[in-house]
Amino acid sequence: MTLWPGDLRARLLAGAAVLVFIAPLDAPGPAFAGLALVAVLYALERHALPWRRLLHLEAFLLIVLVTVPFSMPGTALLTLGPLQASVEGLWRALTLAAKVTASVLFLSALFAGAAPEHLGAALRALHLPEPLVRIFLGLVRYLALIRAEMARAQEAMRARSFRPGTNLHSWRSYGWLIGRMLLRALQRADRVEEAMRLRHYAGRLPRPATRAVPRADKLRAIALPAPFLLILLWGLG
Repeated sequence: MTLWPGDLRARLLAGAAVLVFIAPLDAPGPAFAGLALVAVLYALERHALPWRRLLHLEAFLLIVLVTVPFSMPGTALLTLGPLQASVEGLWRALTLAAKVTASVLFLSALFAGAAPEHLGAALRALHLPEPLVRIFLGLVRYLALIRAEMARAQEAMRARSFRPGTNLHSWRSYGWLIGRMLLRALQRADRVEEAMRLRHYAGRLPRPATRAVPRADKLRAIALPAPFLLILLWGLG
């Protein structure tokens, strides 16, 4: 029996509640307790950790771990010339890394396998602003096309013997590349809008009838964030 609510509306509400409870944690103990709880949920659900996503995330968090200790005053931990890393800064960086990792892992497990169009329908059923839902669906739908266009443009640059470097020519070339991608994206958006208007699009996507959230999913949506609420209360205490 799965721990996650089957209805995506219940999942969205449970995920939002968990993020709200994780975000205010400002001590290492509660933050790492939240990360450990997410790991336990993965073990109970027998989910494999998304290692590739974690590698991208930890590469960013590595920058946080390197810079934050040098930006906070406190007990000296390491001195590099005029720079001094503090113990308090290191703990703050580790706390931030634990919170971000726990949040990403939780959302990855919660929405694994959920189709973007189903997520869009769930967001609309929760009465989120229509422009936000349209932006989300459009981004998911056309992100792969924009990536493919970027890959073709970079391949064309390499075919013309472009070699990136720290020089004016490289920066100018990347500027032209970004400008070209923006223009292509605007042109594609215009074509998509014309196609939608030809299909009598009047500013709102069709809103199909939605059924009530099952009772079991409501209970799971309430029970799932409860341990994270206890961790938050521990951190605030």
